[in-house]
Amino acid sequence: MKKNILNYLEQGKYISGEFLAKKMGISRVGIWKQIQKLKMLNYDIISQQNSGYCLVSKPDLLLVDEIQDQLETDFIGHKIFYYHEVESTNNTAKKKAQSAQEVIPEGTLVIAEKQLGGKGRIGRRWFSPQGGIWLSIILYPHLSPAYIPRITLVTAVALARAIRRLTKIQPLIKWPNDILIQEKKICGILTEMSAELDTINWLVIGVGINVNILHDEFPDEIKDISISLQEILNEKISRIELVKIFLKQFEVYYQLLCKNKSELILEEWKKYSYTLGRHIKVKSGDRIISGKAVDISRNGALIIKKDNGESEEIISGTVLNKSKEIDRYEE
Repeated sequence: MKKNILNYLEQGKYISGEFLAKKMGISRVGIWKQIQKLKMLNYDIISQQNSGYCLVSKPDLLLVDEIQDQLETDFIGHKIFYYHEVESTNNTAKKKAQSAQEVIPEGTLVIAEKQLGGKGRIGRRWFSPQGGIWLSIILYPHLSPAYIPRITLVTAVALARAIRRLTKIQPLIKWPNDILIQEKKICGILTEMSAELDTINWLVIGVGINVNILHDEFPDEIKDISISLQEILNEKISRIELVKIFLKQFEVYYQLLCKNKSELILEEWKKYSYTLGRHIKVKSGDRIISGKAVDISRNGALIIKKDNGESEEIISGTVLNKSKEIDRYEE
């Protein structure tokens, strides 16, 4: 019901209760009740006798109706679980994917205004205050677990393209799972799954984006390595629009992956790469590999030409800087 009313209400323009009642097929009292519900969600709506209702402003909240309004996807985000706060959207999404009491369709979104215990790779903490975008997508890909690195590439490309489309800023992808602007982390990706030898039972992709966060809000230990879109542009960004653009981009590249068209994903990833062409150190397990990042393989591995002249593919690891990890906090 709320979604239908919001489709008719126009910011800065009065719409009569009689018009809304006819369009909605309910009484004017019913319209009034729905308006009150919207006000409780912090929609600023004023009314005037003989003029009707006027939408003054929308709340800066990642509400389901706002995300799904004109969402251009076939299945991603068609079902959304919204929370004001959670421990972790990935943890919530995993519980839903594992639940035997509710059918969770592919593309279901779990989104929260803030996370109390946001996490990243290797169990690291992820700073997740209100003003950012913290979401997880539940998927059931008919792919082998070997495709997981490629799904991370898909997510990174979708994030980079979404940020560029909305802000005109060119972000860069730092292998394997960070998005950088001005060489500082703007967002990260955490992929978790349940799998058997050659089958993925379910997959949860967690995404954290620093959107409307002031620099002074970042903890001291990550202030030098983190940045937000608001800080870069010196203005607040529409989180709703960024979510919708990201979901559309993600669906496009995820479907390419499911159709075994990885070469198109790799081509796009390379356009945004921060890592390729640099002399780097990568921690992979207990090893530190030093050399020049020369390419990304079809399966998502980073190809390093080591200092001794040999080449090596690294499936999983963390890029280091001067023997210290750039990202002390992870997504």
